[in-house]
Amino acid sequence: MKIGSMAFVVVAVLAIASVIGLSAAASNAPAVGAAAPDFTLNSQESKAVSLHDFKGKWVVLYFYPKDFTSGCTVEAHNFQRDLAQYEQKNAVIVGVSVQDEDSHQKFCTKEGLSFKLLADTKQEVSTDYDSVMTYNNAKYSARHTFLIDPQGKVQKVWLEVKPEKHSEEVLAALTELQGATASK
Repeated sequence: MKIGSMAFVVVAVLAIASVIGLSAAASNAPAVGAAAPDFTLNSQESKAVSLHDFKGKWVVLYFYPKDFTSGCTVEAHNFQRDLAQYEQKNAVIVGVSVQDEDSHQKFCTKEGLSFKLLADTKQEVSTDYDSVMTYNNAKYSARHTFLIDPQGKVQKVWLEVKPEKHSEEVLAALTELQGATASK
């Protein structure tokens, strides 16, 4: 019983520490109303993709820790499931993590993903969006999302993402923001 209790305490402390660490690390993320930092990274097809390529569209720029992990797979599946709804709203999904193009290509093939996954192997874009975390002495992209409008401005930021419901949250925010824009 002692070992089980100790393990629970250790897990709880680590969970709290990671939440505190992620929240603190995200304090310099681009703010709502700011211009989204432009970038160019290679996709799973080894083709250069830039944020400015999507001018005139809404962009769901989501950062995630690692291909093939449970939370990242759930999040990606849900974005894929809802992709037609995003497309109807003139929006694209773009995922970013520190894995290379080959890893992203295998992840897309295995999981049936058709949107762009970008390889931030030098962590430059993740850093620009203050979306880098350290786990077991390795750097990963933190699970953050930025909703960018057709003019390239950040309209919504999520720094605490629950993968299971995130696509629905983003769709709801997109619908609300587009409704507010239409009524102006």
